[in-house]
Amino acid sequence: MIVRSSHFVAGAWVAPECGGTIEVTDASQGVVMASVPAGTAADADRAVRAARDAFPAWSALDVSERVGYLKLAAQELGRRQNEIAALVSRETGMPYATSNVVQVGVPLMTLSAVGEIALGHRFEERVCNSLVIRKPIGVVASITPWNYPLHQLVAKVAPALAAGCTVVAKPSEVAPLSAFALAEIFESVGLPAGVFNLVCGDGLSVGEALVAHPEVDMVTFTGSTAAGKRIGEVAARTVKRVALELGGKSPLVALDDADPVAAVTAGVSACYLNSGQTCMALTRLIVPAARKAEYEAIAKAAAEQVVVGDPFEATSVIGPLATAAQLERVRGYIRSGIEEGARLLSGGAEPPEGLEEGYYVRPTVFTDTTPDMRIVREEIFGPVLVIQTYETEDEAVALANDTVYGLHAGVYSADVDRAVAFAHRLEAGQVQINDGAFNIHAPFGGVKQSGNGRELGEAGFEDFLETVSFQLP
Repeated sequence: MIVRSSHFVAGAWVAPECGGTIEVTDASQGVVMASVPAGTAADADRAVRAARDAFPAWSALDVSERVGYLKLAAQELGRRQNEIAALVSRETGMPYATSNVVQVGVPLMTLSAVGEIALGHRFEERVCNSLVIRKPIGVVASITPWNYPLHQLVAKVAPALAAGCTVVAKPSEVAPLSAFALAEIFESVGLPAGVFNLVCGDGLSVGEALVAHPEVDMVTFTGSTAAGKRIGEVAARTVKRVALELGGKSPLVALDDADPVAAVTAGVSACYLNSGQTCMALTRLIVPAARKAEYEAIAKAAAEQVVVGDPFEATSVIGPLATAAQLERVRGYIRSGIEEGARLLSGGAEPPEGLEEGYYVRPTVFTDTTPDMRIVREEIFGPVLVIQTYETEDEAVALANDTVYGLHAGVYSADVDRAVAFAHRLEAGQVQINDGAFNIHAPFGGVKQSGNGRELGEAGFEDFLETVSFQLP
């Protein structure tokens, strides 16, 4: 049993204003594994004021000094990589081998990449008779989800700190333990007091207090579209900057010259990563109608080869869902698909054989879908793939864009130039061409109701800067 009884504020571990706690569950066993403090608006206020007090000195440091702390943090994170990966696997259900690479390995790379961007950034430039200056925006509230808890936190905190901002972080109460580890790391490398603060709690008690706080200059949030809309409404009262990375219902379009095996392999992998608990999951496979049966057979076989099991078993490809509520949500969508008339190719709502304990669900594939079905339109956040068909390329574009979301998309074709031309017609913040890999040096974010602002890359760094012009004689 892991017990975290304090928040991290102004460089010290401090008792919460109230004595409530939140239980953290082991996803593979469905039992309580930890407890963390249930923060309040008073805890949030104390952290914001610490961040405000620390801002002048931190923002005045040379960028190389700020980046130096990130480098030290990366070294310490690397030393604790296996330990933290195991924590995240228990919280989220991601298999340990994948967790080591993705949940901790990617944040390690991000710390390094952000440092390089900051050191190379032009904070001042002359434009005609003006001196254009980019200054840190101020105090940043970072509110992060449970599916990639450390990655999402580092993707926000690292550029904010490098830019000269101070931060109050509120991790998801479902998977908060890696955030506490990050606070320990910042403490161990001597990050000045108040530059990074951590307050745990739920969205209503702590999240909303941070968003509404007049001393918070920016909110950066990753989570559901519904929560993002609420954050936008509350933040508008004080006209603070808001960066939102929200939901998705992302298409993977196989053009008529695509290799079906390669396209389906990529689709299944991108749909089922982290048991489908991925905002950019490619959950809609859009294929030529003339080759529907071929794609169905390949998708069925691919799904049935995915090994579901304990996150710490070496053979497991996907583990359990993160919570009991998430399990019921996903099973509800699978039942809905059947009730609405979609044909179940593989999987189903029943737990995998031998995995009745914990939050396990079968990798599922639906076909014979229609665009109005809930499983086609709504973000499920589980290992559920739906197949759609098209007759013409224009119809494929229309199906891909027929969603309120626009976070991610994919295109498969034997001709990369053709795939790129098709990608230009898609309404998405990023498009994966064939087997193009996720790139932490490129901006990430959505269009439409998938959000605004960007994370990672130069654009993600610039989100934390304010632009000011000095008009010179």
